[in-house]
Amino acid sequence: MEEALLAEKSCEERPTTSRRSSLTEEFKNLISMAAPMVVVSVSQYLFQVVSVMMAGHIDELSLSGVALASSFTNVTGFSFLVGLAGALETLCGQAYGAGQYQKCGMFTNCAIISLILVCFPVSLLWIFVEKLLILIGQDPLISHEAGKYSILLIPALFANAILQSLIRYFQSQGLIFPMLVSSCATLCLHIPVCWVLVYKFELGSTGAAMSICLSFWLNVLFLGLYMMYSSNCEKTRVAFSIQVSGVREFICFAVPSAAMVCIEWWSFELLILLSGLLPNPKLETSVLSICLTTTSLHYFIPYGVSAAASTRVSNELGAGNSQAAQKVVYSVMMLAVTEAIVLSTTLFCCRSVLGYAYSNAKEVVDYIERLTPLLSMSFIMDSLMAVLSGIARGCGWQRLGAFANLGSYYLVGIPVALMLGFLLNLKGLGLWVGILTGSTTQVVLLALITFFTNWEKQAVMARERIFKEASDESRAIV
Repeated sequence: MEEALLAEKSCEERPTTSRRSSLTEEFKNLISMAAPMVVVSVSQYLFQVVSVMMAGHIDELSLSGVALASSFTNVTGFSFLVGLAGALETLCGQAYGAGQYQKCGMFTNCAIISLILVCFPVSLLWIFVEKLLILIGQDPLISHEAGKYSILLIPALFANAILQSLIRYFQSQGLIFPMLVSSCATLCLHIPVCWVLVYKFELGSTGAAMSICLSFWLNVLFLGLYMMYSSNCEKTRVAFSIQVSGVREFICFAVPSAAMVCIEWWSFELLILLSGLLPNPKLETSVLSICLTTTSLHYFIPYGVSAAASTRVSNELGAGNSQAAQKVVYSVMMLAVTEAIVLSTTLFCCRSVLGYAYSNAKEVVDYIERLTPLLSMSFIMDSLMAVLSGIARGCGWQRLGAFANLGSYYLVGIPVALMLGFLLNLKGLGLWVGILTGSTTQVVLLALITFFTNWEKQAVMARERIFKEASDESRAIV
C-alpha cells in the first residue's frame, strides 16, 4: 500500500518538475537570444548618435541641423523600413518552424526588393527637406544644414532596407551571433572613421553622414557574405532574383506591421512638438526630450526580449507546436514583468539625481524628479508593450496590432494629453500622462488579444499559411 502511495505521489510530482525544467529551459533560450539582440539594436542606434555627437562639437548650427535631420529621417524613412521588415518575423519565423527553409530566403528576397522600392519615394522627400522645413517655419540656416545632411543619408536608407531584411532573416533562424559580431565590429570602425572624416578631413556634418552610410553598408556586406558562404545558412539560402513569389503575402503583413511601428513612433514625436506650444517651451521641450531619451534607452532591453519572443513563437507555431508556443508566451511575460519591476524600481530610487545626468540647471532637475514616477510607469508599460508586440508579430497579428495602436494613441493617448496639458494646464506633466494612458491602453488591448487566443487554431493557421504559399508556388512553376 505504501509503495502504491509513493508511486502515485511520484507520478504527481513528475509533471510539476518537468514543467519547471521546461520553463527554465525556455527562459535560457529567451535570454540567450534577447541579450545579444539588445547589443545589436544598441550598436545600430549608436551609429547615428555618435555622428550627431561628433557634428555637435563643431558648432551650434551643425548640431541643430544634424539633430533635426536625424529626427526627420528617422520618422519618415528608417522607422518605416523597420516596420515593413517586421513582416519577416511572421513569415520567415513560421516558415523556418514548419521546415520550409527555402521560403525563408524567398521571403527575404521579397523584403529586400520591396523595401528598396519604398526607398525611392522616401529619397525624393529627403531631397526637398530644406524647402519643406522652411515652409513650416524653421530657421533657414538650420533647414539648409538639415537638408544637406538628409540628402547625404540617402545611401544609408538603401543600405538599411537590405540590413533590416537580413536582420529578420537571421533572427528567424536564431542566428544571433553573426549579427552581434557584425554590429559590434562595425561600431568599433564607425567611431574612428567618423572622427577622421569630421575632424581630420574637416568635412564636418558631411563626414558625419558619410560615416553612417559607410557603416550601414559595411554591416550589409558582412551579413551578406555570411549568408552567402556560411554552412549555417545552407538550408535557407536561395539565389537572389527580382522575379520572386510571395510578394503579395509579404505586403499583406508588411503594411500593417509598418503601421504598428510608425503609429507608436510618431505619437512620441508629436508629444515633443506639442511641448513646444506650452508656456516656457524651452523648459518643457528640454524635459520631455530628456524623458523620451531615457525611455528610448530603456526600450532596447524589452526590444531584445520582444525579438526573442517573436522568433520563438513564430517557430513553434510554424512547427505546429501550439502548447510550446503558449509556454513561450508565459515565459516571456514573466521575463518582461521581472525586468520591468527591477528597472522601474531602480529608476524611481534614483529620481533625485536622474536630472543631473542631463543638466545642471536646478529647474530642469526638479522637473525631471517630479516626472520620474511617471517614467517608472512608462518603463513597465514599455516592457509589456514591446513583448506583447513581439508575440503579435510572431503570430501574424500585425493588422490587429495596428488598429490597437491607432486607437490607443490617437483616440485615447493624444486627446488625453491635449486635455491635461492645455485645458487643465498640467503642461508637460499632462502631456506625459496622456502618452502613458495611450501606452497602457495599448498594453491592455494586446494583453486581451493574447489571453483569449486559441493557440491550437493559431498553429493550424500558421501551417496553412506557409504550406498554401508553397503549393501555390508549385502550381505556378508547373
